[in-house]
Amino acid sequence: MPRALADAVRALADGGLVVYPTDTLLGIGARANDPEAVERLARAKGRPPGMPVSVMVSSLAEIEALAEVGPAGRRFVRTQLPGPFTVLVRGSARARRTLAPPVIGPSGIVGLRLPDHPLARELARRAGPITATSANPHGRPPCRTVPAARRAFGGAVAVYVSGPPRPSGVPSQLIDLAHGTPRAVPRR
Repeated sequence: MPRALADAVRALADGGLVVYPTDTLLGIGARANDPEAVERLARAKGRPPGMPVSVMVSSLAEIEALAEVGPAGRRFVRTQLPGPFTVLVRGSARARRTLAPPVIGPSGIVGLRLPDHPLARELARRAGPITATSANPHGRPPCRTVPAARRAFGGAVAVYVSGPPRPSGVPSQLIDLAHGTPRAVPRR
């Protein structure tokens, strides 16, 4: 596993894409501060322009650096993360300055993910922040295995990483922290 992780870190630094496990689903990642890499990700997935892409970080400190959250949001983050949630927050000045435009939209909201998966957090620590979107072509079900992701993306992805524990297969729950009290947001 250490070699695959090192290969993934190198690929991300070079603007490539990687598939990696999280606590919920397999993710496909690009460096979140590299606009060309994020665009490459959107093309690989076949995502329509303007669709937001969430960001995976490795620690609570990174969330606090990239987000503006009030006391209720801070309590949620500190008690529920790492875990199967994507928190929607107002991006901090640092986030607006450093993250690629497709990651932090015109409204200033960004989705942040701190997964409960050691390999995913280590990848984000070494290369991140990186995008955190499910490994699937747009409109199709998430790939459940690395071989399925390889069939879906082929050479568009530079490195495929696997490692325990296995993803649950259930997408992360969106939690709005940008408007005061934390509230679950239904998926479309």
